[in-house]
Amino acid sequence: MMIILSAVAGYLLGSANTSLILGKLFYKKDVRQYGSGNAGATNTLRTLGKTAALLVVAGDFVKGMLACLIGRWLAGETSAGVWAGEYAAGLMAVIGHNWPLYFSFKGGKGVMSAFSVAVMLSPFAALICLSGFILIVAVTRYVSLGSMVGGIAFPVMTWILGEPLFLVLTAVLLAVLIIFRHFSNIRRLVAGNEKKLSFKQP
Repeated sequence: MMIILSAVAGYLLGSANTSLILGKLFYKKDVRQYGSGNAGATNTLRTLGKTAALLVVAGDFVKGMLACLIGRWLAGETSAGVWAGEYAAGLMAVIGHNWPLYFSFKGGKGVMSAFSVAVMLSPFAALICLSGFILIVAVTRYVSLGSMVGGIAFPVMTWILGEPLFLVLTAVLLAVLIIFRHFSNIRRLVAGNEKKLSFKQP
């Protein structure tokens, strides 16, 4: 029951999409109506500028961590070295970000929220994946490509590091979510018309 409650709490927290809240409160804009139509940090950068994007990154990161902490507190250590409530809450926070209850189930792609969850689940694996993300984006300027590479690398790294099976399976599900949400980006990458990262003001 506590694991289920953790999952529900994670979803409700994840549904508080930072870009949509920030955009509507302070900029009177719904970022889903601009650019890529995605409610995430990259589209916020293109639509609202650097300051808003940084706030979105911070907000999405914090809510993923909070979800994990709530799950850990509610369910505790379910078996030796396994914190199932934390895993469930973190995963559902990303699902909530992608399909938010409060915003007609149309949210972002969950990359920053997934990264914050990854940091909570396996910090060293997450940092390795972050290094890969930074390298890919620095070389190609494709945030989507870096996100997918980082997402795929996470379950691989958790397995290599000998993390508990339930954690590895959670990492696999996070990677699947990231790839699924990037199908349109994959098509654009293949077609050669994916937008590259730019720090120019909108």
